[in-house]
Amino acid sequence: MNAADPLILVVDDDPDLRTLISEFLQANGLRVESAANGAEMDERMMAERPDLIVLDLMMPGEDGLSILRRVRRPAGPAVIMLSAMGEDTDRIIGLEVGADDYLPKPCNPRELLARIRAVLRRRGEEAAGGEGPVRRFGHWALDIVQRELRRPDAPPAPLTDAEFRVLAAFLDRPQRVLSRDQLIEAGKGAESDVFDRAIDVTISRLRKKLGPDDPIRTVRNEGYMFTLKVEGE
Repeated sequence: MNAADPLILVVDDDPDLRTLISEFLQANGLRVESAANGAEMDERMMAERPDLIVLDLMMPGEDGLSILRRVRRPAGPAVIMLSAMGEDTDRIIGLEVGADDYLPKPCNPRELLARIRAVLRRRGEEAAGGEGPVRRFGHWALDIVQRELRRPDAPPAPLTDAEFRVLAAFLDRPQRVLSRDQLIEAGKGAESDVFDRAIDVTISRLRKKLGPDDPIRTVRNEGYMFTLKVEGE
């Protein structure tokens, strides 16, 4: 490992879990720092900004959602949230605020490692800059590399990982009804802990970014349909 390698910051008030995650990630070639709360996190970030934060949802003092709101900026670090089982409402809010991904606790360290690598890989593609392959529909173009929506009369709209995956599923099968199960699998992967309302949140966020003429239509008792023709890769 060297200073050019990505830095992961593990923020969790559980010392045993924090140590377990940190040691596992270090053993797999990642640079890792850790913090027990938001104040310690701020101290670590003053010394060196992490590329990705593994962030616990429930902590004494400032909780994970509050931390997420203040660190989740376009130029800020990526964030993967860890949340206790059964706290669907908080996980939905985490998606709305803009977490790149989330995992339920207790999590499998190997799955966490895979999620970290996937998010860092996507961030690396975005940092490469330049317009990548695009898919066009209506007035919009989806940049596959930058993972953002573009149109002539509006600034680019960056997409979260889930938003990109769901939109890509629509673009692969335009003008066809996709069930909720198909979109859940597309949005988070077949092995993820996914709940139905997360799809509602993701589609709602996509609709806001697409504007009042968005092409996503609800098909009662069946799912959703993307109504426009799609061109490009």
